[in-house]
Amino acid sequence: MLDVCLLGTSGMMPLPGRWLTALMTRLNGSSLLIDCGEGTQIAIRERGWSFHDIDIICFTHYHGDHISGLPGLLLSMGNAERKEPLTLIGPKGLERVVSALRVIAPELPFELKFIEITEPKQTIECGPYIIETFRVNHNVVCYGYTLLVKRAGRFMPEKANENQVPRELWSRLQKGAVLEKDGITYTPDMILGPERKGIKLTYCTDTRPVSAIVQAAEEADLFICEGMYGEKGKENKAVEHKHMTFYEAAELAKAARVKEMWLTHYSPSLTRPEEFMSDTRSIFKNAFPGKDKKSITLEFEKD
Repeated sequence: MLDVCLLGTSGMMPLPGRWLTALMTRLNGSSLLIDCGEGTQIAIRERGWSFHDIDIICFTHYHGDHISGLPGLLLSMGNAERKEPLTLIGPKGLERVVSALRVIAPELPFELKFIEITEPKQTIECGPYIIETFRVNHNVVCYGYTLLVKRAGRFMPEKANENQVPRELWSRLQKGAVLEKDGITYTPDMILGPERKGIKLTYCTDTRPVSAIVQAAEEADLFICEGMYGEKGKENKAVEHKHMTFYEAAELAKAARVKEMWLTHYSPSLTRPEEFMSDTRSIFKNAFPGKDKKSITLEFEKD
């Protein structure tokens, strides 16, 4: 199961009760962040989660409202005596940007590992996640992220016996290990059925609608998408600043056939997003206004 929390939903500047953009997930004891705006570590505390287990931080782009919370978070992680490496993922220039921010956080008791995205689409296996990145259309280089949690096939004892797999290897093979015994190599597919449907979460913000988003979010269990403007008449402003309206986000969700969509990254002038949900749901019925600390646990489908 994948725990998901939308830590902050504000774009451009934080507001009382609304921190800047950040998403956090937890899976098998490992936590991941997408973006780290001002107030992220406070939002984590308010949610009752811990930043100590964050192993991966992904950045959509390097505007301040998406990365300004990083130096403070790194310092807090260091003060909590973290020793394990932390992996940072983001567009080209990531190491240079983070090094500049670390002028105020120069000494950390853990290693930072950098993965810079250089292609329009890129797949990264990191920790328990498969992370698919996709280029979107903002006024700086910006990426969206899809998190995939794979699910192995069902254990089939009859298949294991047919392939003469020693019984003492079954447990470890079910966990994905490749093992050798008496000169014979045994692989998980020798005891498992076809891979089952996993969990899919897609997140994008700071972009105009593009086909890459529909392709990346196809049949996602949860699609979290920016909705900078809900008010009618803001369409030209959305185009000018390369953001989206609620209704454009809903069209993407409909085209991608996602199960559920949360809106986020609101304009500071948009104080009551729920007022615009009726028209949004007329396009995509399973649309919901995101709010700080809105959470869900995504689970595998029942067999």
